[in-house]
Amino acid sequence: MSWEIVIGIETHAQLTTRSKIFSGASTVFGAAPNSQASAVDIALPGVLPVLNRAAVELAIRFGLAVGGTISRRSVFARKNYFYPDLPKGYQISQYELPIVVGGTLTIASGDAHKVIRLTRAHLEEDAGKSLHEDFHGMTGIDLNRAGTPLLEIVSEPELRGAAEAVAYAKALHGLVRWIRVCDGNMQEGSFRCDANVSVRRAGDPVLGTRCEIKNLNSFRFMEQAIAYEARRQIGVLDDGGTVTQETRLYDPERDQTRPMRTKEDAQDYRYFPDPDLLPLVIPEEQIERVRATMPTLPGARRAEYVAQGLNAYQAGLVTASREMADFFDRTVSGTPPLAPTEVANWIAGTLSGRLNESNLDISQSRIRPDQLRTLLLRIGDGTLSAKMAREVFDAMWAGEGDPDAVIAQRGLKQISDAGAIEQLVDEVLAANPRSVAEFRAGRDKALNALVGQVMKASRGKANPAQVNELLRRKLQV
Repeated sequence: MSWEIVIGIETHAQLTTRSKIFSGASTVFGAAPNSQASAVDIALPGVLPVLNRAAVELAIRFGLAVGGTISRRSVFARKNYFYPDLPKGYQISQYELPIVVGGTLTIASGDAHKVIRLTRAHLEEDAGKSLHEDFHGMTGIDLNRAGTPLLEIVSEPELRGAAEAVAYAKALHGLVRWIRVCDGNMQEGSFRCDANVSVRRAGDPVLGTRCEIKNLNSFRFMEQAIAYEARRQIGVLDDGGTVTQETRLYDPERDQTRPMRTKEDAQDYRYFPDPDLLPLVIPEEQIERVRATMPTLPGARRAEYVAQGLNAYQAGLVTASREMADFFDRTVSGTPPLAPTEVANWIAGTLSGRLNESNLDISQSRIRPDQLRTLLLRIGDGTLSAKMAREVFDAMWAGEGDPDAVIAQRGLKQISDAGAIEQLVDEVLAANPRSVAEFRAGRDKALNALVGQVMKASRGKANPAQVNELLRRKLQV
């Protein structure tokens, strides 16, 4: 009998606030160790937490984006456990009454789409960080992250296989960046995923024993870790053993997961309402105020682009990020108008290729939307051929200036004068009687050789369409 892999994802998204969730300490990444840990963050005697309004409104924004229910009343609880980088001895989180309940996220699953239900999204504070690499035989503790606001987003166990899990993580990553509740920087720990992985016989309604793989901070590692863990569990069960519920870490160098600790259940954390924090009550007007600031979501934006003539693939590439979609809009808009499909092809092809080569995001592009727009206009008005446009693009990327400046400096203006092109064509026909005879004998490939000779004679500046048309007309005489 075949096995079915069942996965649920818990994601910790760091909210884009300037200060922590219960104190005024900074959340800026990269500060000297323990320089951003306030008295509140480390729970010195006598201090009291004060909830950050911005964190609440970012959580509301996420709930609206996924179609979840915004709880008008939610409660903060203490999650009790001991770990060296948890200075309070407990974490302030939400348990029974989270701020967001339900919601959905649509992912690409093969050639189709699949709707994944969300269980909840709740606010909590981050812990500090244990540093093992910089100390010989010791562990350092950096409490700068203690108190950093997180939104923990929990999916239902509806993902089947590593590829679907990665598709979900990428879709969620794109959404939180799109609505700007999280910067999504996985290297800095702003977006971290825990994967709950279990296996069961195909058709069995009962879920298997799950293992949680902690702190997966890259999509590639997530796919490898889940694939390995599923194979490991299937091997254990095929050998007649039982899977132990536990927390595991992924070792990318060995491509394997290894036990970290026995997996706790909710009762082990002894949740109870935090006595220092009142229940969070969200009035309707606050929700409507956040709703009024919501951007057009990726799905709606894709539908708009398809209505403009883009195919589903192009619309998906252009909406890979909000910054990419904005770049597309700024390039298309203006007078005279540009064909959206042409702009999408350049962005998805030439520009994206160069960004990937340079390991840059669209926001770091060396070519601005107005520059790409001018380049495409020069193709449209006959100033540049497609080949010449790529040369101008390369020069612009290298910092040589705007398209018109590059065209002037390099003498790249396309020859579209009919008389000049006809003279070149006549010279090439006279110099290549063999190719002329071959074409007239029915060998169409001979035309390509003649076109190439004309382009060579014009140093690539002749309008290829005009050259082709004129050659065919003269050869049919």
